[in-house]
Amino acid sequence: MEGFLFQASVYLGAALAVVPLAVRLGLGSVLGYLAAGILIGPVLGLVGSEVADVQHFAEFGVVLMLFLIGLELEPRALWDMRHKLLGLGGAQIGLTTAALTGALVMAGFVWQTSLVLGLMLSLSSTAIVLQTLTEKDLMRTAGGRSGFAVLLTQDVAVVPMLALVPILALSPPRATAAHAEGTPEAILTFVQGLPGWAGTLVTLGVVVAIVATGHFLTRPVFRFINSARLHELSTFFALLIVLGIAFLMTLVGLSPALGTFVAGVVLANSEFRHELEADIKPFKGLLLGLFFMTVGAGIDFAVLFDQPMRIIGLTLGLMALKLAILLGLALVFKLRGRDRWLFALSLAQAGEFGFLLTSFAVQQGALAEPVAQVALLVIGLSMLFTPLLFMANDALSRRMADARADREPDPVDEKGRVIIAGIGRFGQVVNRLVRMAGVPTVVLDSDMATIDLMRRFGIKGFYGDPSRPELLAAAGLAEAQVLVVAVDDREAALRIVRHARSARPDLHIVARARDRVNVYELYQAGANDIVRENFDSSVRAGRYVLENIGFTEYEAARASQAYYRVDRAALRDLAELWVPGQPVHLNEAYVARARQLDADMETAMMEEAEKAGEGAPDRAP
Repeated sequence: MEGFLFQASVYLGAALAVVPLAVRLGLGSVLGYLAAGILIGPVLGLVGSEVADVQHFAEFGVVLMLFLIGLELEPRALWDMRHKLLGLGGAQIGLTTAALTGALVMAGFVWQTSLVLGLMLSLSSTAIVLQTLTEKDLMRTAGGRSGFAVLLTQDVAVVPMLALVPILALSPPRATAAHAEGTPEAILTFVQGLPGWAGTLVTLGVVVAIVATGHFLTRPVFRFINSARLHELSTFFALLIVLGIAFLMTLVGLSPALGTFVAGVVLANSEFRHELEADIKPFKGLLLGLFFMTVGAGIDFAVLFDQPMRIIGLTLGLMALKLAILLGLALVFKLRGRDRWLFALSLAQAGEFGFLLTSFAVQQGALAEPVAQVALLVIGLSMLFTPLLFMANDALSRRMADARADREPDPVDEKGRVIIAGIGRFGQVVNRLVRMAGVPTVVLDSDMATIDLMRRFGIKGFYGDPSRPELLAAAGLAEAQVLVVAVDDREAALRIVRHARSARPDLHIVARARDRVNVYELYQAGANDIVRENFDSSVRAGRYVLENIGFTEYEAARASQAYYRVDRAALRDLAELWVPGQPVHLNEAYVARARQLDADMETAMMEEAEKAGEGAPDRAP
C-alpha cells in the first residue's frame, strides 16, 4: 500500500510541478506531461518497472476520449466523413506502410519484419493529436477534421493488423503467464476458438447489440437512475457504459476505442449526452495525462545514448517520410494553406498503438527483441517531438497570416450607403438582410478565402484590411450612412471605430461585441449601436423557456422585451463608469451601480409582468 501511495504521489506531484509551467510557456499540456514523465523516470529514477503496467491502465484514457468525441458527432456527420475515412485514411495507411516496408527491405530486413514495422509505424498518436487539436480549438478546421478521419481509420485498421502479425511470424510465439493475462493474444482467444463463420457472427452481433442498447435501453435506464437523485449513480452508469462496451469489443477482438466511439455516436442525439460528457471528462483528462507521463518515463535513454545518431536519425527519417506522404495526400484531397500543414504536421509521428503492436509482434515471434527495443524508442521519441510539430504549425500559420496581410488589397471600385467590415457569420447575415432590402453594400474582409467564396455565390467583396484608413476611404467612408464593424479581431474593431468616428462624427456605427467589456470598449471608441453576438439569441431562448413553463406568448414577449430594454439601459450606465484596464470587480463605483441596477431590473420585470397579466389577450389558466 505504501508503495502505491508513493508512486501515486510521484506522478501527481510531477504533473502539478511541470505541466502548468509548460502551459504558461506556450508549450501545451502534452509536452508538459511528457517532460514530467522524463523527469520522474530517466532523470530522477523515481519510477521504474511499474511504468508498463501503469501505461496499460492509462491507455484507457484514449477509449474515454473517443467516446466523448463520438458524443459530439451525429451519425449524419459521420456519414458525411465516409469519403475521408475510406479514401484519405486508407490511402495514408497503405502508402505509408508500402514506403516504410520498401525502405526497410532495402536496408536489409526480411520482408516479413519490414511489413510488421511498416504497419505499426504507419499509425499516428490518437491520444496526443486529438488532445492537442481540442486544446488548440483546431478540431473544427478542415485540417483538424481530416486528421481526425485518418486517426479513426487507423484505430479500425489495428484490428486486421493484430490478425496479420501472427501470419508474418518468423519464430514460434512465446507462451508466458504474463502474456496470457493481458495481451492481444488473450483478447483474441474467444474469437479464435470459434469457426470463422461463428466468429464473424459473434462480432457482428456484439456491434449490433451495442448500437441497439445505446439507442433503445440507455434512456429508460438513465431515467430510472436519475430518479434516485444520487449524482454518483449517473457517474457509475456512464463508466459502466464505457467499460462494458470496451470489454465486449476486446472479447471479440475489436478495438475498444472503436466500440466506444460508435456508442458515443449512437448517444450523440440523446438528451443525456451532456450529463455523460460531464461525468466522463474528468476521468479522461486524468488518464490521458497519466498516459503521456508513462510515455516519457518509459523512454530507454540507455539505448539512445549507446547509438544516439542512429536512433534520432531513424526517428527524424520516419517523421520526414510520413510528412512527405501526408503533404502529398493533402494536395490530392485539396486541403489548402494552413489546413494542409496542420493535417501533415499533426500526423507525422508514430502512435500509442505502436507500443501494443510491437509487444504483440515480439510475443508472436514476428519481431526480434533488439529490433523491438529500437522500434519502441523511435515511437516514443516521435511522440515526444509531436508538440514541437504543433509549435511549427503555429509558426507557419502566423507567417501565412502575415503574408496575406502584406498582399496588396483589391482596388475598391464601388461605393454604397452601407460599409460592412468583416464578412464572417455575423457580417454575412447583416449583408444579406440589407441587400435583400434593396440597399447596396460595400464588403471588406482580410480573409481572401472568404472573399473568393462570396464571389462564387455572386456577392462581390473586396480583399483588404478594413482597419486601414485608406481602404475605408476608398470604400466611401466620406459618403456612407452606416458602417457595420463585424471583424473578429477586437483590436482591429476598435481601430476601425475610432478612425471612423474621428473622420465622420455624423456616421452611424453598428459594431459587434464579444462580451460586456468589449461593449464598453466600443462604446468609448464611438460606436452607436453595439450588438453582443449571443445576447439576442439568449433573450429569444429565455422567451421560449417562459412560454413552455406556463406563460402565454404575449406575457413571454412582454417579459423578453422588458429585459432587453432594461439591460441595454443598464449597460449604457455601466459603460460610463468602466475604466479601461481595471478589473470591474475592483471598480467600487461600477460594482455599486451594477448591484443597484440588478435590483432595479428585478423591480422593473415584476412591474412588467403585472402589466402583461392585466392586458393579456389570452391569458393561460
